[in-house]
Amino acid sequence: MAALFDAELGLLQRYTEDDTPKRKRAPSNSARMVVSQTPLRVSFAGGGTDLPDFYNVETGAVLSAAVDKYVYVTVKEHSQLFNEPIRINYSATEQVNAIDEIKNNIARECLKLLKIEPPIYISTVGDIPASSGLGGSSTFAVGLLNALHAYRGERVTAGQLAEEACHIEIDILGEPIGKQDQYAAAFGGFNLFRFEPGGAVTVEPQRTQNGSISELFANIQMFWTGHQRPASSVLSEQKANTGRNLDVLRCMRDEAYDLRQLCSADHISLTAFGGMLRRGWEKKRSLGSSVSNRTIDAWYEAALAAGAIGGKICGAGGGGFFLFIVPPEKRVAVRNALSELAEVPIDYEVHGSRVVFASGV
Repeated sequence: MAALFDAELGLLQRYTEDDTPKRKRAPSNSARMVVSQTPLRVSFAGGGTDLPDFYNVETGAVLSAAVDKYVYVTVKEHSQLFNEPIRINYSATEQVNAIDEIKNNIARECLKLLKIEPPIYISTVGDIPASSGLGGSSTFAVGLLNALHAYRGERVTAGQLAEEACHIEIDILGEPIGKQDQYAAAFGGFNLFRFEPGGAVTVEPQRTQNGSISELFANIQMFWTGHQRPASSVLSEQKANTGRNLDVLRCMRDEAYDLRQLCSADHISLTAFGGMLRRGWEKKRSLGSSVSNRTIDAWYEAALAAGAIGGKICGAGGGGFFLFIVPPEKRVAVRNALSELAEVPIDYEVHGSRVVFASGV
């Protein structure tokens, strides 16, 4: 389910206007085809309080931002010339005769939810490896739902996309995950998400001043650990420990509010922001035994010793990406300290999931 990024997309066309992808329509007599672009995300604080085991006790909160790394999904009417009525390409290729035969859980349930009839072709590719802590599985779910709605000629809101993705992943598939990833992918931008008892979600877009969000991202360094792990493998333990971790989770929730307040100032203090990320990471490490390990801890300490102010592992933990706040004069030193890891530049993305190409719909 999570390994959805490694296949070649094929036939992908990106149409831009002033460097902003727009939906492009081809002549109506073309075969039906839709391509969606959906951003991944980085969360700064509050992760874990978007799980129902916490927000059904009291309100959770996560501060996160969409980034300029994407999952692309193509949905196309499959040609009758092929032997199979359903083909799905991701890290594997499935050629099946019925929707119930699809092994990819998210693809199967999205098709069932929206009552899509064969023949159908689905293909996906991403900018970042799967299971890397940037919300990839939920991003795929949101992007596929968006493409399928467009394939049916429907326009839907970001809130509907997020809730449908949550319904599939949490209610139908029973994944031990929260709601932050689906909402971040659907809405894009820089947001504080509140998770209320009963499951309602409030989206609060954050208005930063004087280009402070750009300044913040200009001082972020991200490094790929090379370790991939499904979020569910880490979150299952955290979910089971929620009762005894309530005090820690409350502090992590409150840190989301504190960081939001910090970001509302005319100028974001990198020292304060990095320090809060560092304290948040220390709390997160206490939530479960699989959040970190000796290798991750050694890399983290090396980055701090080289001049990083603070940082965290993105997502549930156990691998994926490091995110560090690093002043400009220390970037080379941190890069050298983590020379065995691949550095990946990221920037802020204001848009959520979008249809960037539509033909015959």
